Amino acid sequence: MSTIYYDKVLKKVGKDAAAKGIALFMVPGMNHCQGGAGADTFDKMGAIEQWVASGSAPKQIVASHLTAGKVDRTRPLCPFPQVAKYKGAGSTDEASNFSCAMP
Repeated sequence: MSTIYYDKVLKKVGKDAAAKGIALFMVPGMNHCQGGAGADTFDKMGAIEQWVASGSAPKQIVASHLTAGKVDRTRPLCPFPQVAKYKGAGSTDEASNFSCAMP
C-alpha cells in the first residue's frame, strides 16, 4: 500500500512538487514496523530533521540489524524505487559495500 500511495501522490502533485515533502524508503526484510531479518534500526527523526535543515531529502539512510542488542549488519535504505545493490567486493554485512541504484 505504501508504494501505491506514494505513486498516487506523485501523479497528483507532480514529481518535483512531491520531492519537497515526501520520500519513501523501503526496509527490506523488516516485519510490520520493526523486527525481522532486515536492517530495521535507524534514526528516523534524524533523517527528517536533516532533510528540513538542508532542504534536500536523504540520498540514503544507513540502518542496522541487531542480534542480542549488538549490530551484526548494516544496509543503506534507498529512496524508492531505488534498491541497495552489492558493489561486488567487501563484506555483505557492511552498508558501505552497497550503493543505491535502480532495480
